[in-house]
Amino acid sequence: MEGIVVFNDESLKKAFEILKDKDRDLYDQVDKATDEIKKDVFCGRNVKKKLIPKELSKKHNLDNLWIYNLRSGWRLLYSVSSPDKVKILAIVLDWMNHKDYGKLFKFT
Repeated sequence: MEGIVVFNDESLKKAFEILKDKDRDLYDQVDKATDEIKKDVFCGRNVKKKLIPKELSKKHNLDNLWIYNLRSGWRLLYSVSSPDKVKILAIVLDWMNHKDYGKLFKFT
């Protein structure tokens, strides 16, 4: 299902824009991921509700979480929302390396 991709807040969007100069490879990966998510908002891996980290759930008021795998162990976290019956939004929450991802999901 096709959708619209937005960043959760302005600071995350600015961090993404800064990546263009700081880490072009990661920028390109996140950019490609958002293009894929626009084409199919459900292309990532859905996290079961009971496994959504409480800190993420509280911080972003989430009822769903999706993970899109990037290269080199990086992950893009997003949530899907439908503010009206016409639009489906994929809201980019964060991207993180494997170490931070493991801490968030208590793998380490």
